[in-house]
Amino acid sequence: MILKARQHVIEFPRRPLVMGIVNINDDSFCGDGTLDPAQAFAQAEQQLREGADIIDIGAESARTNREAISVREEIERLLPFIAKWPELKARFNSPLLSINTWRGDVIAEVLPQGGDIINDISGLPDAFNAKLCAEHNAALLIMHSIGQPKVPHTHVEHGDIMATLDHFFEQRLVMAESVGLPRENIILDPGIDFAKQRDDNLTIYRELERLHRFGRPVLLPVSRKTVIGDVLGVPALERDPGTVACIAAGMSRGAQIFRVHNVKAAVQAVKMLWAVQKGG
Repeated sequence: MILKARQHVIEFPRRPLVMGIVNINDDSFCGDGTLDPAQAFAQAEQQLREGADIIDIGAESARTNREAISVREEIERLLPFIAKWPELKARFNSPLLSINTWRGDVIAEVLPQGGDIINDISGLPDAFNAKLCAEHNAALLIMHSIGQPKVPHTHVEHGDIMATLDHFFEQRLVMAESVGLPRENIILDPGIDFAKQRDDNLTIYRELERLHRFGRPVLLPVSRKTVIGDVLGVPALERDPGTVACIAAGMSRGAQIFRVHNVKAAVQAVKMLWAVQKGG
């Protein structure tokens, strides 16, 4: 299996990739965001030093208790970082840049300036974002969710969450391919915590292998998730041990990418688990 993202071609199986989170905002749920482009760039640099393979930048928080910023403001937050990205790309063995946004107007303006992956948490309600990725040969990360982003969907019930994911990804893959985005340019994300209950999230960890039938890399957004807090009874900033446990569960079931805040801990966990699995 290969993943194509502009000039990058990544072959699996291989050690799972670690995606570091950089929030160019002032309302991140972990309080680690910044509106200072220089500080955001420094955060990305530190994560690459710690071994991140991908940096995921986002200017609009997914928090549902905050009003969405304007399209113009989101673009203006993202562009300074994207403009400086080639400096890090040259220094750190060509890491990938992921742009975390779901709004097509934002993607249409920023993707021509750079970025290898569009991390779309909208659930791809139509083909527009997929078409933009196809035009630029970028990868598209399709996350399962229900309804509009920035709107709480905390009471959604799934009779069988894995059957729901099967049906969802079947439809979205067909939609993306219909507008010219090759399957090799697509990543799947089961959307931990998004429109799901505690047991839904735990079932996804337990039965993740069912998603491999699509032949696409699976990203697990494990970092400091609400389900970890529900199980352990700890606030967001104390969930890194639980995050590492979720990485271990994900690796044992074949996840290929992990999205995290604490890159150092995640990279060490992934490397150690990979050595155990592969015997060296």
